[in-house]
Amino acid sequence: MCLLLAIPGVAHAEKTLLILGDSISAAYGMSLEQGWVSLLEQQLNTSHPEYRVINASISGETTGGGLRRLPGLLSQYAPNVLLIELGGNDGLRGHPPAKIRDNLLRMAQLAQASGASVLLLPMEIPPNYGERYTAAFRESFNAVADKTGASLAPFILDGVATQTGLMQDDGIHPTASAQPLLLQNIIDSLLEIL
Repeated sequence: MCLLLAIPGVAHAEKTLLILGDSISAAYGMSLEQGWVSLLEQQLNTSHPEYRVINASISGETTGGGLRRLPGLLSQYAPNVLLIELGGNDGLRGHPPAKIRDNLLRMAQLAQASGASVLLLPMEIPPNYGERYTAAFRESFNAVADKTGASLAPFILDGVATQTGLMQDDGIHPTASAQPLLLQNIIDSLLEIL
């Protein structure tokens, strides 16, 4: 199921910010209005009313799934900015870092070829996957940013993922009370592009 949100009542929005993510951006375990994307919409409605926000995030999405859906989304929405928040599910499933990197690279290239600026949100995975895998996983995001010139935001769950009170019982998804912190972690990187 694809989740698409747009700011209601903003008739003068002339530009589009497309968010392609997983459960972190799809407000897993809470109402959509509580998620960081909705908080971002509210902020941009005031600070950058020329932007409409389209949230094409799906819980459980992988870089492969995002890559398959992206051409259609680019065609449908012609975004000025693409924010990619994917990779966490790939890492948790042990997908090869080279494949994750290639998928992210192709998404960034497709978006740039369509005229969109790209912001990558790097993900982290638990250390129990081993130092070699976690390092290769982490480096995938840097490599894509270096190769494409895409912007690289800080880790969206920085200061949240290790705080028990800010994470849901599954230990993977942030709580509703953590959503403003997620937005705070990445907003400066996004505003630089907008």
